[in-house]
Amino acid sequence: MHSAPSLAMSSAEHTDWLVANIVGLVVVVAVAALLTILVVLVKIIDRRVVTVRDTLKAAAANTADTALIPQVAGGVEAVLAEGLQHHLFLGRVLGKVKS
Repeated sequence: MHSAPSLAMSSAEHTDWLVANIVGLVVVVAVAALLTILVVLVKIIDRRVVTVRDTLKAAAANTADTALIPQVAGGVEAVLAEGLQHHLFLGRVLGKVKS
C-alpha cells in the first residue's frame, strides 16, 4: 500500500506563507492608496486648468481694447501740456500782480 502524501506545512512554511500574504496585502493597499491620490490630484488639476482657461479668456476680453491706449495717452499728454501752459501763465500774471 501507498501512503497518502502529507499536505501539512511545517511551521517555517506556514510563517513564510503568512509573511507573503501580509506583504501582498500591504502592497495592494499601498497601490490602491496611491491610485486614489492620483485620481484626486488629476481632478484638482482639471479644475485648476478650467480656472486658468477662464482667467485667460477674461484677460483676453479685458485687453481687447488696447488699441485705445495710444489715443488715451495722447489725450493725457494734451491735458498735461495745457495744464503746464496755465501754470506758466498764472505764474507770470501772479508775478506781475505781486510786484
